[in-house]
Amino acid sequence: MNGLHPREVRRFVRNALREDIGRGDATSLALIPARARARAVMRARQALVVAGLPLAIEAFRQRSRSVRIRTRARDGESLQAGAVLLEVEGPARALLSAERVALNFVQRLSGIATLTARFVRAVAGTGARILDTRKTTPGWRKLEKYAVRCGGGHNHRFGLDDLVLIKDNHLQVLQDAEPNPVAAAVARARQRWPHLEVEVEADTLQQVQQALDAGADRILLDNFSLPDLREAVRRVAGRARLEASGGIRLDNVRAVAETGVDDISVGALTHSAPAVDIGLDFLQP
Repeated sequence: MNGLHPREVRRFVRNALREDIGRGDATSLALIPARARARAVMRARQALVVAGLPLAIEAFRQRSRSVRIRTRARDGESLQAGAVLLEVEGPARALLSAERVALNFVQRLSGIATLTARFVRAVAGTGARILDTRKTTPGWRKLEKYAVRCGGGHNHRFGLDDLVLIKDNHLQVLQDAEPNPVAAAVARARQRWPHLEVEVEADTLQQVQQALDAGADRILLDNFSLPDLREAVRRVAGRARLEASGGIRLDNVRAVAETGVDDISVGALTHSAPAVDIGLDFLQP
């Protein structure tokens, strides 16, 4: 599992702390003596898959280099309710001012990892991979796609520049192209970007055949019924990678995987994953 670059971690945390603290933590500055120290544990309050601990650690360290941190879990690990993720000790003001930022990162990213892991478990043994999409929070794409990997999923394209994905709107613009919009689109993509893979979104079995004839590397089967997914798998017979998408839920993803598709993309991994319940509990001195 590829991790986050330390420089990116520092940047994300620096911006989050600046946003949260502003001109200063008014409450802690008013109430907490400058020399006061504190201990706290970050604890899971539900079963979850961990993601985002490096960001939480960085949040505490950016507030004070004298904070001592003991890591009790790692990203990608499954934990039960009550498990401790981190133990921190240091200046009380530093811990209090970093608390919300640290929790925001870990709660949000662990929520994505936890939901992803549920989808991955649901298709176990079928050979199908669970993919994410570009339906991410603006500015958080690297973090959210990292969390998907923590949950055992795989990343689709990171942006518009690393894969040609010909979708229905592109084909609509090319509706008068010869011999058909799909063939014309694939040919233009190959000419302009010979080093990139080309994927075609198909709404019908006819478009699947057109994409296959045009030499597409991947074909995205958008909102296909189970019988049509099986027919697409039969027709393609391994000559292109098949991705099912649209209306994928935990209660139907197994059936989709069992049709024989290679990949299943799930936008909900990033746009609808609920944050998990994690708390930072301060301990008695």
